[in-house]
Amino acid sequence: MSTSAHHSADAVRTGSTVTDRLVEANERYAADFTDPGMDARPVLGVAVVACMDARLDLHAALGLELGDCHTIRNAGGVVTDDVIRSLTISQRALKTRSVVLIHHTNCGLESLTEEFRHELEMEVGQRPAWAVEAFRDVDQDVRQSMQRVRTSPFLLHTDDVRGFVFDVTTGLLREIDPSDGSPSDQV
Repeated sequence: MSTSAHHSADAVRTGSTVTDRLVEANERYAADFTDPGMDARPVLGVAVVACMDARLDLHAALGLELGDCHTIRNAGGVVTDDVIRSLTISQRALKTRSVVLIHHTNCGLESLTEEFRHELEMEVGQRPAWAVEAFRDVDQDVRQSMQRVRTSPFLLHTDDVRGFVFDVTTGLLREIDPSDGSPSDQV
């Protein structure tokens, strides 16, 4: 059993919720917390867009420290209008220049379809305004996300946009070549 699973089981046994456990952990964290005196602008001037998958520890995988980057996460790590919104604020107000996109192997979006929206509509009586953004080919979806960033009229810096697929079994990144459809060597 993983550490997180073990803590969750303990929370259930004691009658507290997972959220209660998180709040308690924050209280322990805050007891030793000192203001690092950082600016809101990322030290490395980079924004990382990645999937929300719990298996991705982005800071560890990329050798990042607190304050190094902006991290924007959503289902699939797809570049949606809201990601463009966050990147626009990141670049225009907080001076980032580089964008790193990270999808991953065995993503849950590979098993969904837009039918998911229809099922939600049937269940709740309202069709979601958002697209599922499901995909079958992770490399192609990274290319599409890179293209969305590169062609956004709201972004100031679109020359340093790179996309990767994180392998959840090896921890390695594989860079995706945006032009010819074939992956480049591993990074």
